Amino acid sequence: MRDYTPLLLVPAALLATAPLHAEEYLSVEQAQKALFPEADRFVTAPVLVGDTLREAIEERSGLKQRWEKQEVWRAEKDGKLLGWFIVDNVVGKHEFITYAAALLPEGRVKGVEVMVFRETHGDQIRETSWRKTLEGKTLADPFKLDKDVPNISGATLSCRNVMNGVKRLLVLQQLALPATP
Repeated sequence: MRDYTPLLLVPAALLATAPLHAEEYLSVEQAQKALFPEADRFVTAPVLVGDTLREAIEERSGLKQRWEKQEVWRAEKDGKLLGWFIVDNVVGKHEFITYAAALLPEGRVKGVEVMVFRETHGDQIRETSWRKTLEGKTLADPFKLDKDVPNISGATLSCRNVMNGVKRLLVLQQLALPATP
């Protein structure tokens, strides 16, 4: 009879080296309430990103628009638009970071929440003090790491990529989401 134990150890060793770290911090509903606590309704309003819109987003933001569909909700109170709640993914170092951005109708960041963090390092971007640096940003801001948005040592890629993602979402809002109903 043949011993297959060494063959079983190879897949186990490969699994041990694979990044399996993932933390889900907020569901969509929890992030919506955190970013728009005053809202009484969230209306699904996904944006389909065709070639023309993709090219315009990439040209204006200088960043790649990866998704053909961007998950968006209208945040409302008593039927009035409070802003846009958008769920997005950016690559940290190797894995996606899922975050939500709340954008006000005039094109200003209301807030950002990290929903799922899959990397083994860099989760310091969840700290309130860092996320607050994105609040109030508009496309008139430079969006420069270590200039108007601080870098966190050990989380540089997470900082840069979430910051860039928020900038890209502001461009998406400007091009595809109306400021009024």
